[in-house]
Amino acid sequence: MSTELLREGDEDGEETADPFSSIGELVTARETHLNAPAARVRPDAVREALTTLRDERGYDHLACVTAQEYENRYESIYHLRSYDDPTRELSVVVPADQSDPISESAAPVFRTADWHEREAYDLVGIEYDAHPDLRRILLPETWQGHPLSMDYDEDQPQIAALSENEPIEPGSSSATGSDTMLLNVGPHHPATHGVLHLQVTLDGETVVGVEPDIGYIHRCEEQMAQSGTYRHQIMPYPDRWDWGGAGLLNEWAYARVAEDLADIEVPEYAQVVRTMAAEFSRILSHMLAMGAYALDVIGDFTATFMYAIQERERVQDILEELTGQRLMFNYFRLGGLAWDLPEPRGKFLSTIREYLDGLPRRIEEYHDLLTRNEILQLRTVDTGVLPPEVAKSYGATGPVVRGSGVDYDLRRDDPYGYYDELDWDVITEDGCDNYSRLLVRVREVEESANIIEQCVDLLEDWPEDERSVQSNVPRTIRPDEDTEIYRAVEGAKGELGIYIRADGTDKPARFKIRGPSFSNLQTLPEMAEGESIPDLIAALGSLDTIMGEVDR
Repeated sequence: MSTELLREGDEDGEETADPFSSIGELVTARETHLNAPAARVRPDAVREALTTLRDERGYDHLACVTAQEYENRYESIYHLRSYDDPTRELSVVVPADQSDPISESAAPVFRTADWHEREAYDLVGIEYDAHPDLRRILLPETWQGHPLSMDYDEDQPQIAALSENEPIEPGSSSATGSDTMLLNVGPHHPATHGVLHLQVTLDGETVVGVEPDIGYIHRCEEQMAQSGTYRHQIMPYPDRWDWGGAGLLNEWAYARVAEDLADIEVPEYAQVVRTMAAEFSRILSHMLAMGAYALDVIGDFTATFMYAIQERERVQDILEELTGQRLMFNYFRLGGLAWDLPEPRGKFLSTIREYLDGLPRRIEEYHDLLTRNEILQLRTVDTGVLPPEVAKSYGATGPVVRGSGVDYDLRRDDPYGYYDELDWDVITEDGCDNYSRLLVRVREVEESANIIEQCVDLLEDWPEDERSVQSNVPRTIRPDEDTEIYRAVEGAKGELGIYIRADGTDKPARFKIRGPSFSNLQTLPEMAEGESIPDLIAALGSLDTIMGEVDR
């Protein structure tokens, strides 16, 4: 297949027509992807290609790795972007032999590839040569077959033995002559914020190893989406990836990729409502993160946690009136929204203004209870340090990377909705520690309120005859066969991306979900090793992981 090559600047400020010019000798073919140029490289040239694109071309963000199977081959797709400009993106496609799917691992180039390639091996069956730890990540080691492969037998019995979940740390207490101890955190510990299990190796009270054990609530959401139609059956699923309240942001991720895939326009009025609703959803997520963090770090249940829950109730009342639901909203539709603002709209918008008017005073209380709390500062300042270059290598996004001083936000850098028409700021902190990540979330709540207020101003004055909430969308959507696209939005936890490959039917042939918490959680050992057990808990809480998004 051929591709329309994008123009981009080189180091001398001159434009070049081919973003793959620096790896020209490694490229075996070109492909057409809707969002970015794509090129195939040999399975044994992955590291060389990715290293060159990272170091010489500035593609320093491995956003996602998609694995899939065709009738005659397997395929790994490395979706590359630039942290400085995420609209500079491309895909490196690596085909692998059908009978023996082996490809070179990208983990030595991008640390985030470690988990992404393990997932590709687990669910699809591609093996990655020289991978540092190639084993299953979502399913037990005893699992037979690969659920997203074509020859997978859904009816075969499966056995998940406890022995297959033994600690893998070489310094665990089971090692002969070892002075270290294994501590199991979870999978139902309050600080894990879900069904997450940490296998922690301790030397005294110092953490010398952390192994996150995920997959306890893996439901193969990707396969479920591949079984649904674009038009009607996929949209309810994204809400379930994040039960912290960020469902509207997740719905937008699917809406954006499907609308670009099917060339669907969204009315301007609907974009304003989407933007307002999405920021309410972000506040829901951040308030849970802030309240739970107070509980994790200083045991503050009666004040901060309950204050945060009360704040969420105020937002949930507004979203319930708008969407009809309190958590699983299912409000976005391809081409727009399910319906307009509730009537009387003046009263509804006044309710929002009343909420916004009281928020600054309450935010000050959160600063008093949290960010200005001396005990919390002692627990979080200079602990859980994540340097910016390390965060980038792990593909960290959202408040996690912005807390390391990296100015990266898709709402501004890869605009969608109505964000580029509004006046707002991207919040960053350069402390790189647990405190900075908390402070980013508190300040982002204030910025979300700023965005919502501007949307309300627009909606109040919007002409009645121009309030179109949905464009004319075909009842059945059938993108052309082999159409491929990766798109993302700024979710509550970071970059939430979706890759879709169409096969000419009304259902996706491949539906890959890039959950930001999946990549963010990989950074935990970097932040926790060498510190104490309480610092580990503070670092874990600062990531604000939602396991539905990690496990999918």
